[in-house]
Amino acid sequence: MASTPVWRRGRFLFLLLLPIPAFFLSLLIGAYPLPPDVALNIFFSKLLYPIFQYPSTPVQESVIFDLRLPRILLAMLGGIALSVSGASLQSLFKNPLVDSYILGVSAGAGLGASIGIAFLPDVPGSPQILSFAFGFLAFLISYYVAKSKGETPVVSLVLAGVIVTALFSAGLSIIKFFTDVNRMAGVVYWLMGSLAITGWSAVLSSAPFIIVSFVLIYLMRWRLNVLSMGDEEAKSLGVNVQRDRLIILIATTLMVSAFISVAGVIGWVGLVIPHTIRMFIGTPDNRLIVPMSACLGSVFLLLADDIARSVTSFELPVGVITTLIGAPFFLYLLKRRGGNVWK
Repeated sequence: MASTPVWRRGRFLFLLLLPIPAFFLSLLIGAYPLPPDVALNIFFSKLLYPIFQYPSTPVQESVIFDLRLPRILLAMLGGIALSVSGASLQSLFKNPLVDSYILGVSAGAGLGASIGIAFLPDVPGSPQILSFAFGFLAFLISYYVAKSKGETPVVSLVLAGVIVTALFSAGLSIIKFFTDVNRMAGVVYWLMGSLAITGWSAVLSSAPFIIVSFVLIYLMRWRLNVLSMGDEEAKSLGVNVQRDRLIILIATTLMVSAFISVAGVIGWVGLVIPHTIRMFIGTPDNRLIVPMSACLGSVFLLLADDIARSVTSFELPVGVITTLIGAPFFLYLLKRRGGNVWK
């Protein structure tokens, strides 16, 4: 880091500080009319109480602390989970088109949530619990199928993930077929991804998994550089390839499953953000890519959610917004790089 060019350090600092203005901007956005100065004064009066106090109504405080704040925090945590998992897996698999969903996590989580919504509507938290359980189960099946003679080849793991994704997607189609029409809307809406029903329970249930997994990957980010060199070279440098790969895979699966279980399926974040970071700071070094992906990913999903809840009189699923932004941008990136996004 000491030899990092000045221009790169400047961009590093810019990305590091970017979540702060994004946080306060999002705090001002919402359907309930609340002037910016009032919203900020209410927030800081609680944060700095009793040093600073501001007269406010219970409704205004509830809008800030019960509606907007948990939604903002979950969006930022989700952006971290999706972007960091994408950056880690792209480096681990040496494939620029890989993200967390290649392991079957998305399809598994979708099947679990659909079972909860369709058949267990009276059981509190059933969609979230089953989504997390099935998402992690999908990863375990992929890993078990790919493992052979104590080794887990990357190609076998990707192929196993594709097959598991197909099987769980077929199961999801069956669930849809037998689901009551009135409950089908809930399944479809969940699969599009939304933060509309976010509350403190969603934040508190997912935050521990996301934070612990992120810290683990952050501490192992230099090992990602070694693992991306190939198994033989990594082993020659004294790295336990199987152990480190499994730890990173479990961490990425936990963080993504935890977020999907409360917000639904939100795509393109884990694919677009790491490539944007590599292009912006001009290096494939995961010591920088991992923390910067976390910063930009949190901002991207947060602003996408701001658009989803403010662009029309009704709320759009945030997964639609991330796709509308991410897909064209990735096409632009592909065209700009002449078909090679792995730079």
